[in-house]
Amino acid sequence: MHRPEGVNPPLADIRGLGTRNSVPIPARAVSVIVVIMTGSFSHLLLASFVFVFGHVLLSARPLRDPLVDRLGEGPFLGVYSAVIGLAFAWMIWAYGGAPEQEVWEAHTAVKHLSLSLMILVCVFVVASLTPKSPTMATGKPPQLADGPVGIFRITRHPMMWGFGVWALLHLAANGDAASIIFFGSLAVLALGGSVLIDRRKARPLGDAWQAYAAETSHLPFAAIIAKRGKLVWSEIGWLPVLGGIGLYLVVLVLHETLFGIAPMSWVSGLFD
Repeated sequence: MHRPEGVNPPLADIRGLGTRNSVPIPARAVSVIVVIMTGSFSHLLLASFVFVFGHVLLSARPLRDPLVDRLGEGPFLGVYSAVIGLAFAWMIWAYGGAPEQEVWEAHTAVKHLSLSLMILVCVFVVASLTPKSPTMATGKPPQLADGPVGIFRITRHPMMWGFGVWALLHLAANGDAASIIFFGSLAVLALGGSVLIDRRKARPLGDAWQAYAAETSHLPFAAIIAKRGKLVWSEIGWLPVLGGIGLYLVVLVLHETLFGIAPMSWVSGLFD
């Protein structure tokens, strides 16, 4: 998702810095803060606040537990999904209508790096879609005594890291104030929310969760580097890798149709 119109150059066409605004970045950043604080971004700020803190509040035990007791688990998840879905739709609408205020002009190499790393993001997201996930919101959790398996040896939160890195990559590649608010909020929710998930799981699961967490990590590869766990590629398998690559290609091809800009020149105008 990009705000500027146009087509990013193909991966092989990495050039230099290009033309930049003559105003220094710190001065532009100050002017952006002034614009934000004077209300031009009020809808986007408010929508982002509701979306992020809606997740936090509805997931907090003091609010979640009474609502689950009164409504039941299924209806609560329905209400939760509806509230968060509406907040996200509002956030997208506000993002599209926000004024364009450039903070930095992304280097071409940054855009290419973002495009390349999105393959890993897609693999992480696809690989996380398994009943073996220890942090699934629904369904029965896996047997924690068996320890982490597959992608969960790398991180307990592959999906959250996938979404978080996706948001940070888009933030870096866009460089305007609205994208900083929009993608920054999504990154904070994904990466900060995973810490809250760990805390929420630790309370009811106790020692079983602590033993599981000791063999993996929140930060990708941290437990493996510290030799608290080991990476077993065969547990991940080829299916999530191929699925991630397939997801990447689908998003690449449909990106212009869905978001108004082609990430690469060869996918521009495919459906014109």
